[in-house]
Amino acid sequence: MTWWERLFKRPIKTTMVKRYEEKFEQKISKKLPISELNFVVLDTETTGLDIKKDHILAFGAIKIIGNRIKVDTAREHFLKSSKKSASSIKIHEIIQPANALPLREFVRSLLPYLGNDILVAHHAGFDLAMLEKATLPFGLRKILNPVVDTGDLAIRLEHGIRYDPSRINLKDYSLDALCDRYKIPIHDRHNAAGDAFLTAQLLLKLLKEAEKKGINTFGDLMRW
Repeated sequence: MTWWERLFKRPIKTTMVKRYEEKFEQKISKKLPISELNFVVLDTETTGLDIKKDHILAFGAIKIIGNRIKVDTAREHFLKSSKKSASSIKIHEIIQPANALPLREFVRSLLPYLGNDILVAHHAGFDLAMLEKATLPFGLRKILNPVVDTGDLAIRLEHGIRYDPSRINLKDYSLDALCDRYKIPIHDRHNAAGDAFLTAQLLLKLLKEAEKKGINTFGDLMRW
């Protein structure tokens, strides 16, 4: 560790982080049709909602390739944790399993899986913040993937890109509410893998609605 890194306590970039960052040297073309995009739909279950104090207990994800959910790409990881939270256990019922991963092993598996694909989550800001907290000790300060938030996308599709947030009832855009509105059967809620699968189904429904509005390319999607 150099004196500069000691002074600012900045973790050294590990090889796995450098390999991850190299994948972003070439950006996704804005003209690429949505049907040709790869999405990683993910969810995290955590010890609580305080990004500074809490951490990830479970990670679930599945990929959408060519507008199809690829079941064989599904991932579910549990992380070792010394922190117990009765309130969070009541919600997601996670008790640390024997195969829980140490943080380093989780990140080593996570980064190649994410690649440079588009990340999708419901209320994505929280999940990304928790993932960045997990990757920071290994030298990755920011997740570089483009991100689509299904909650935000649903609002923009229904109210326009310049909607007035004060007129939006956010309860109408919870994952449960949107699944009900788009006729997606709800099961395995508050389970990282189950929520990721529900969110993947929701994304496909939203992309169909987007197509009706002339949103057909990566550039269109990210502008919205």
